[in-house]
Amino acid sequence: MTVVRSTLPEDDRRIASDALQGTLVDLLGLSLVGKQAHWNIVGPRFRSIHLQLDEVVATARSYSDTVAERAAALGVPPDGRPETIAAAYTLPGPKDGWLKDDEVVPLMVETLEAAIGRLRERIGATEKPDPVTQDLLIAITAELEKQRWMFEAENQPRD
Repeated sequence: MTVVRSTLPEDDRRIASDALQGTLVDLLGLSLVGKQAHWNIVGPRFRSIHLQLDEVVATARSYSDTVAERAAALGVPPDGRPETIAAAYTLPGPKDGWLKDDEVVPLMVETLEAAIGRLRERIGATEKPDPVTQDLLIAITAELEKQRWMFEAENQPRD
């Protein structure tokens, strides 16, 4: 079997690979959290939050593909198998059953904040070993911060 070789030295490849695999797990898990909330949300803000959840899911799915392809380009087979995601995913997730709109908004803020925090750590870790991967992680962080901001704006108390 032919293996894709990396253009990075082995130590740098390992750092980038760890950052990419962790990000892949977080993004695939985030897409599942978003869909679970999307399917089960109820309440007066159902429609707007339902649609916003679709944006989060689309973002997570799109970037997960980009992250996996970056890993493959570095000679690292990405692992998005269900059992891998289930075993490695540690971000906050929804409870079982129907979710009130006023539960979904803080859940998404919390989940996105956790993902962003982990991305920022990975940005720092990849700065010297692989600026290309770092650049990708920065772009993902910017988009997730935008989504977090939108949910946070929904989370303000009513007068």
